[in-house]
Amino acid sequence: MQIKRFVPCIYLYQEHAVRGLTDTTIVDTDPIRLVKYYCENNADELIVFDMSEGDAEHDAALDIIKEICEVAEVDVIGAGNIKRMEDVKKLLYAGCKKAILDYEKESNIAITEEVSLKFGKDKILMSYNDPAVIQENAEIVGKYISGLLLMNPHQIRESMDVTQLPFFVQINQIALNKLMEIFAYENVCGVTGNTINDNVKEIVTLKEFCKENNIPVESFQAAYKWSDFKLNNDGMVPVVVQDYRTMEVLMVAYMNEEAYNQTLKLGKMTYYSRSRNELWLKGDTSGHYQYVKSLTADCDMDTILAKVSQVGAACHTGAKSCFFQEITKKDYEESANPLQVFEEVFDVIKDRKIHPKEGSYTNYLFDKGIDKILKKLGEEATEIVIAAKNPNANEIKYEISDFLYHMMVLMAEKDVTWEEITTELANR
Repeated sequence: MQIKRFVPCIYLYQEHAVRGLTDTTIVDTDPIRLVKYYCENNADELIVFDMSEGDAEHDAALDIIKEICEVAEVDVIGAGNIKRMEDVKKLLYAGCKKAILDYEKESNIAITEEVSLKFGKDKILMSYNDPAVIQENAEIVGKYISGLLLMNPHQIRESMDVTQLPFFVQINQIALNKLMEIFAYENVCGVTGNTINDNVKEIVTLKEFCKENNIPVESFQAAYKWSDFKLNNDGMVPVVVQDYRTMEVLMVAYMNEEAYNQTLKLGKMTYYSRSRNELWLKGDTSGHYQYVKSLTADCDMDTILAKVSQVGAACHTGAKSCFFQEITKKDYEESANPLQVFEEVFDVIKDRKIHPKEGSYTNYLFDKGIDKILKKLGEEATEIVIAAKNPNANEIKYEISDFLYHMMVLMAEKDVTWEEITTELANR
């Protein structure tokens, strides 16, 4: 049976979150705030419908979708306002893991093969109201579509008759106990719409109810029970917490059995406070949640390493990490972390743009503008090609370094970050 997902959605209209595709009543003037709220309450994924009209509004919506993807702790699926292949590309490049083609529009059906071959079948879904459209386009759907979004919840059985593809169901109003009946359908992989939006605080409870009824839901499955750990004298296990992106050590805390189980249940780091003698969900008061990426036990099973996505600061002082009070230090040369080197050079380039320095070649490029930067980038690319024909390997290293420098000037000019580049590469 498909794992069932609880998927809130955001209907994005004129830079606000509204009630629905046909109801523009404002739900929240700040869609980013709404995204954080959904993530804090254990959403499994998020669908964003772009309801913009006109190019300027569409560009503004894409900027918001990009920001949504940056702050969301779950995968984002983009939908709406797709007219051509370029629109799918913009959604995926904004950070959406998948894009939904609207099969109520002939233009979307027409570009299915093109976008599927370009970006991969796994990134392309389709939405529909009537299952007949699946039958009419059976060959295209079967070959180029990886999943579906059924917009009409009264057509679930009919959908099951014509496809084996997994599908989400958009439901705007239903009794929560009726969700179990929806989830019981084999091909239904999740529910979205206002039924989830309005009841997002009930997701944890609903997941527990699903488990009791043998309905599989998205959750952490632990390879070790609490009884497998070697506990300290207080009956706890220390937890070393690390930022999953930078590998920076953020803090050390302790878990008892209840905290361990709660962490697995919520997907957010939960500890036991020895000073307050109580369970402690990190971020519950500050909003600085730690979303679990992985938990790993050490060789002795007496310590846990947690890799997390840290919201805000880990330390109660406001510092990113609790480890900032240097005791002593010996001069040494740190091994070069490639991304750290890129970031440090990029920081200098960005600083030159904000605080120009007389005689700076970087400022010369910024002053001359985009055409000069592109000209130099093209010249350096050609130099790489020439150097590659030379048997001396050192020459190509020098030319690639020159190219990367000019590329970073272009990145600063176009306001693109290394994190966006590495995220894009990781998603390919």
